[in-house]
Amino acid sequence: MKRRILIVASMLLIMALVACAAPVAAPAEEAAAPAEEAEAPAEAAPAEEELPETDSLVIYSPNSEGLLNATVPVFEEMYGVKVEVVSAGTGECITRLQGEKNNPYADVMYGGNFATFKINKDLFQDYVSPNEVNVMDAYKNVEGFATEYVLDGSVLLVNKSLIGDIEINGYMDLLNPELKGKIVSANPTASSSAYAQLTNMLNAIGKGDYESEEAWQFVSDLFANTVVIDSSSAVWKGVRDGEYTVGLSYEDPSVTLVKDGADVEVVYMEEGVVYLPATAAIVKDCENLLNARRFIDLILSEEVQTAFGTELTNRPVMANVKTPDYMTPISEINVLQEDLDYTFEHKAEIQEHWQTIYESLQ
Repeated sequence: MKRRILIVASMLLIMALVACAAPVAAPAEEAAAPAEEAEAPAEAAPAEEELPETDSLVIYSPNSEGLLNATVPVFEEMYGVKVEVVSAGTGECITRLQGEKNNPYADVMYGGNFATFKINKDLFQDYVSPNEVNVMDAYKNVEGFATEYVLDGSVLLVNKSLIGDIEINGYMDLLNPELKGKIVSANPTASSSAYAQLTNMLNAIGKGDYESEEAWQFVSDLFANTVVIDSSSAVWKGVRDGEYTVGLSYEDPSVTLVKDGADVEVVYMEEGVVYLPATAAIVKDCENLLNARRFIDLILSEEVQTAFGTELTNRPVMANVKTPDYMTPISEINVLQEDLDYTFEHKAEIQEHWQTIYESLQ
């Protein structure tokens, strides 16, 4: 364990030096969380001691370099394993896995939204890490195959120089007439983070009822005040650069700005914040099963979970993992649970409803 901690610490030092030289970039956008209990596996998985040792691991991943650099080199050093990473978008990764179903090349898919994993669960095999015992209940691997490892939530990003004496504590404060044209959002029909923000406000204002007339009236009133742009990264950049006073954004890039000293503040809506986790899973019939299990264990280890929160500003899924001073403890945030089945099944309908409202405001 001492050797493991030294390895992780060494890698974090390298990451910190690289981060100082690199520009701030928005990470991959959110994923979805599980909402149903898992079915029992058909048969017991083999014990670790029954699995053969191999010297390689193949990972398909849509993740950012930060998440990959926080885990892959550490894993290689710990186990003396050569890791091949195939970086591609979530859809491309799934397409490759489907094409290779009878002769899989990858061992692990690392990253992507939960809905995609659930739809394609036949591509993956059951594994629940022993480290799941420390994961917050809402993000445990109840499906049996899908491991959540970091969280990202919708937030409000406020430019402190521009906000003046206007108080922003939550969604309802955005209806202040003085903020008209000073609020910015990405388009919920084109951006996954903006869609997550839309369902977050419907959930929060409608108290869990996504069809609430009160909630949709709020959406109409809010977007009468709001400038809509195409890019989610342009939202936080626009607030940072003083183009807008408030942005409907997400936690990772927003907290990164605070960490880097930008003149901004992250507001967690008093009405409630939904956190959506990124997902990883082991490919069914993969060649390097022992190493695949070890990798899943690693991303849920206390050392790496701490690195996610302190070095990358990703919210850990582990309940009692340390987070830095510039990141609000999750215990101080009003966390809401998303009805993921509803928001997935009714996505097109919700987007169309928003589009109709927005066009009526133009």
